[in-house]
Amino acid sequence: MTFKVLYAGTPDIAVAPLNGLIEAGYDVVGVLTREDAPVGRKRVMTPSPVAARAEELGLPVIKANKWSEETASAVESLNADIAAVVAYGAILPQSALDLLPNGWINLHFSQLPNWRGAAPVQRALMAGESEIFSNTFQIEAGLDSGPVFLSESTQVAEGDTAGDILMRLASTGGALLAQTFDRIAQGDHGTPQQGEPTRAAKLTLADGKVDWTRSAEELLAQVRGVSPEPGAWCEYNDARLKLAMMTSADADVSGTEPGTVQLIAKKCVVTCGNGALELTQVQPAGKKMMNATDWARGLGSALTEKKVVLA
Repeated sequence: MTFKVLYAGTPDIAVAPLNGLIEAGYDVVGVLTREDAPVGRKRVMTPSPVAARAEELGLPVIKANKWSEETASAVESLNADIAAVVAYGAILPQSALDLLPNGWINLHFSQLPNWRGAAPVQRALMAGESEIFSNTFQIEAGLDSGPVFLSESTQVAEGDTAGDILMRLASTGGALLAQTFDRIAQGDHGTPQQGEPTRAAKLTLADGKVDWTRSAEELLAQVRGVSPEPGAWCEYNDARLKLAMMTSADADVSGTEPGTVQLIAKKCVVTCGNGALELTQVQPAGKKMMNATDWARGLGSALTEKKVVLA
């Protein structure tokens, strides 16, 4: 049995699993995505990445930011057997979950019940985890609490950000969903989750604020988790200084307080509570992202006197 599939997703990371389901031979009968949203400085109303891909594929597109009778009617008209959900971005009420004969299957980027919520990869990286998972599970009324079908994982490589990990897991997510649908067709109902859940709340700008009194290892984990969004930052001269991905610095920073900026071996190095980090790129307020070493050189005598301290 091959199910007719409704695909629910919105952002870039949800495009690859859609492609994967189609490549696996599943009949995707339509797409549910969020409504067009303003993009860029000119705030041009733009279809979601999933909507754009669906239109390229000639699939029917239902745009809804929340479930309504109109949305239910549109979904029902597609006669789907099952739904695949990848970062759709809206809560599905029980009436929606009951609408399709085989329910709604979510591709979630964690090892459930760990990191239930909106930012699982980000929170796992910020916690220092070195292996990041994805699961398929049956959506039910609770938050990411349904029975799990399949799991896979990827190792965190040096320099990996949340964006890198998400795209890597998304690239194989379609195949994982297809394997899950095959199991459901054979009568598999999944395995109930075991253990105490942890939460993965949506990130805010405050999550990107760097505290230089923390260790270099802790800060690298934080920066991985908040990149590319909302991004890492600190303060210099009472203005926000945006920070691109950093690397560990093998440098002698003894005698300097956390946050002190130095040029060491032509590298822009910042003292941490334990160890040091090299800044690669920074973006001062009102300017474009630039090479961190060039920025540091522009600080002049304050830098050589070790008076440049980031907050």
